[in-house]
Amino acid sequence: MGPSDGISGFTSEGARERFDGAYRQALVRLLPGADTPIPVETSFGTAVAYRSGAGTGTPIVLLPGAGGNAVTWYHYVKDLGATNPVIALDPIGEPGAARQTRAIATERDVVGCLDETLDGLGLDGAHLVGMSYGGWAALRYELEYPGRASSLTLLDPGGFGAIGARFWIWLIAGGLAGISPRPVRRRLAGPVRNATLRDDELMPLLPLTMKFRRRLPVPTPLGDEDLRAVTVPSLVLLGEKSALYPAKEVAQRLARVMPAATVEIVPGASHDLPVHSPDRVADRIKAFVAG
Repeated sequence: MGPSDGISGFTSEGARERFDGAYRQALVRLLPGADTPIPVETSFGTAVAYRSGAGTGTPIVLLPGAGGNAVTWYHYVKDLGATNPVIALDPIGEPGAARQTRAIATERDVVGCLDETLDGLGLDGAHLVGMSYGGWAALRYELEYPGRASSLTLLDPGGFGAIGARFWIWLIAGGLAGISPRPVRRRLAGPVRNATLRDDELMPLLPLTMKFRRRLPVPTPLGDEDLRAVTVPSLVLLGEKSALYPAKEVAQRLARVMPAATVEIVPGASHDLPVHSPDRVADRIKAFVAG
């Protein structure tokens, strides 16, 4: 059975089973905490969390980008877990172990689903770390539930401008390169500015996720007044060559409307920032949450 109207899902049960098998193997191989997944019931379905790292301290919650899941954070979990509990999420509506039963039709639904997930995990005051769509969701969460998160770390997040043709070209080019033979795929990583194409752990999942039909709201841009309302400590890391927006212009805007935020541009990175510079990003996250 394929996805219903408004419900994300695979196009067939066979497609779901093939993905599930490969995803379980990737989880066990790459992600600490995958041996004890934590299902979280919400009014939108069941999210799944994977907890690892330190036994005490404020948890770091990892939110993937669109089409992503907990495994996309495998570069980070062990490193961040040296000092804090770490919770990597399979959010409802994305291809992972989560299951959706109710449409997530609006931005308020997105943050409501996230709030129910965090509440179900018993989290209050977690550090939210989001890449791309997950970063936009974290921003919207702070606007809807101000102060409920201890901090935000946003990795080339959505929400700082309308999604234009440049991003869709980058996405399509990466998708086409991703189904090429491995040597070709790896060579194309530089020209298309997508380091994920060199990641031989993540790329085998790509053909399987192409059978997933995602039914979540498109990120809408945040206005200056929205950004001024974000007063929780925030770290924003932008790819110098971001496919979403001109990074320098966004950094200048944030300096004007979010003066308390720490904003950095990562040289050479595009929207592939989390995979392009994992060591640098992990170090910045650790230093930020420690402060």
